[in-house]
Amino acid sequence: MGRRVGWAAAVGCYVLAVIAGMFVLADDAGLAVQVALWVVHGALLFLGIRRFGARESSSYAALFIVVVSSLAVVVAGMAREDLTLQRRGETVVATVVGERLDPPDGRKGRLSYYTLEHEDGTRVPGPEMRTTSDLYDAGQTVTVIEDPEADLRPQTPGQADATGEILGAAAFALAAVGSVVWMAWRGAVTERGTAAVAGRARLRREQEEKLREALRAYAADRRGYIKVSPGEYPDLTHGRAARIAWEEGLRAEAAGNRDVWRFSEVVIEEVPHH
Repeated sequence: MGRRVGWAAAVGCYVLAVIAGMFVLADDAGLAVQVALWVVHGALLFLGIRRFGARESSSYAALFIVVVSSLAVVVAGMAREDLTLQRRGETVVATVVGERLDPPDGRKGRLSYYTLEHEDGTRVPGPEMRTTSDLYDAGQTVTVIEDPEADLRPQTPGQADATGEILGAAAFALAAVGSVVWMAWRGAVTERGTAAVAGRARLRREQEEKLREALRAYAADRRGYIKVSPGEYPDLTHGRAARIAWEEGLRAEAAGNRDVWRFSEVVIEEVPHH
């Protein structure tokens, strides 16, 4: 059990390390490289999770962890942009001088883009401001945080609040680690169940051999019956005992038993042994 807990902790730490690493590489590595890294990550996860013992669900668990981990990286990247804008941005009052919408494509929501200018007529640096709904009209003034380096979109102070993104990224990361814990628990349950089945099978084999020895060693009573107590063979059914007796050249009596199993070469009513 301790080894399983240690392995689960190692896999959980590995998942968090991958999320952190992919977050750092997000701006420097191209999409193809990131996809390749995620595929490798999924393969390693699959191998790691299989060691938990719940092998029938390993591939699905690995896929789920990769998906939620990638979402954690994406949302954390959004939070990083908001935090960067808050850190180096400047709050200004700008005027909306242009507005456009995404072309209709059947989606329920459409993004709105706004071109902003300062009061002196110069354009607010960076890409167009973007909102998920049509909030502003041309000529309207709005307070925004602009990026002096022109890398980030201007946003209103409310848009630039990274609290939601940070909580979302943490939730996705927690879901990934939680999946590791869940698979470790499933593996432990499966292992206990397998051990219990194996234990019952071992006891059944031992009791079968004990019954065979009893049938060979016990002397018959004056009526020709060998009597054994069923309580000594709790994992055997009367039918299984009849089969063992048949293999030993005896038959199991079905009639007139009083808390005993009776076996003889000739019986009144035989217990089926098929």
